[in-house]
Amino acid sequence: MKFLQQWYLYRGLVDRLGVLRPFSRGASRRALFITENNPISQSQVFPFLFYGRQLEATLGIQIRELPLARFRSGNQPFNEAVDFVFFQTWFDLTAQQMDELACGIHSQWPGAKLIYLDWFAPTDLRYAEALNSHVSAYVKKQVLSDFSAYGKPLVGHTNLTDFYCRKFGIDEPPSRFNIPNGFRDKLVLGSSFEQSPEIIELMPRSWRAGDRPIDLHSRITAKGTAWYSGMRQEALDATEKLLDKFNVRYEGKVSKRQYVTELRQSKMCFSPFGYGEVCWRDYEAMACGALLLKPDMSHITMNSNPFRPYETYIPLAWDLSDLKDKVEYYLNNKSERLRITETAYHALKKRHTSEAFLVEIEKLLVCMGLTSASPIA
Repeated sequence: MKFLQQWYLYRGLVDRLGVLRPFSRGASRRALFITENNPISQSQVFPFLFYGRQLEATLGIQIRELPLARFRSGNQPFNEAVDFVFFQTWFDLTAQQMDELACGIHSQWPGAKLIYLDWFAPTDLRYAEALNSHVSAYVKKQVLSDFSAYGKPLVGHTNLTDFYCRKFGIDEPPSRFNIPNGFRDKLVLGSSFEQSPEIIELMPRSWRAGDRPIDLHSRITAKGTAWYSGMRQEALDATEKLLDKFNVRYEGKVSKRQYVTELRQSKMCFSPFGYGEVCWRDYEAMACGALLLKPDMSHITMNSNPFRPYETYIPLAWDLSDLKDKVEYYLNNKSERLRITETAYHALKKRHTSEAFLVEIEKLLVCMGLTSASPIA
């Protein structure tokens, strides 16, 4: 836990004590990250800090962090010129509030290029129109594979709210997010939970099958908004149908330590959608060597494509009608199960290097004007 404890110590210094490290005088390029105080948003910032020395050595970029609350208070120490400002917000800002924030950043650092870090779980691009004229890049963890689907009316705010509200007959206000011309060229795929300190710390040095007496790990909560509760209750109902035939862990809240211990003892892990498609549990399963079963992810695109059907995970029908059959099949086909879990583990581990990170942010570097390489699709 030493590595994770160091990260928590750093977060305590920044978020609770307000200790902010200034730029050094010799920095050739300065990048300031204005951040939200939230584990999910911080996981998006983490790899830039983690590989900060490599970024400085190869690109001459020195990185520092400034909490958004400190920026808004005006009590912040970064008064020198800055080349790049990466910024995050919560997802409840209006278009006008977002415009005012971007203008405020421009006013403070008029020569800086702005990059927005959209850390939200859903695939929507809710601030595309508000930020298009302000930013050089808009970084998103995942997007819809069919880009033409953007800009269409939805029930609720996302493709998931639209699907499940229609399925369960739930009434939510409609929404529509406009995608302005030229925005797609600024859209960049960034890291998700796989680059978080929690997942890196969780992974053993080498893959091992181990003794796994639990057939399926499926600890799921259903409390939340109406559509979320309906979706999660459907997952719980599907899990309960397996209890008479398989050894399943699914009821009750347990400590994080017990949760991880159970995952390491599980042959498979069922991970339904959350408020977005991608969940911590997906990568926790891959790191712990449990075969990931998850509703089909073919409709989204992510960096390095971590969800490859029957190669790194097992796709399920969205109505979960095939859950029982696939659990039974992979229990009876151990070699195939282990092949997929080992592939998923090594694919995840391969991304935890500075070289892999620099390749993954190539399009971002193009948008920042730091390289003339061809943008990554």
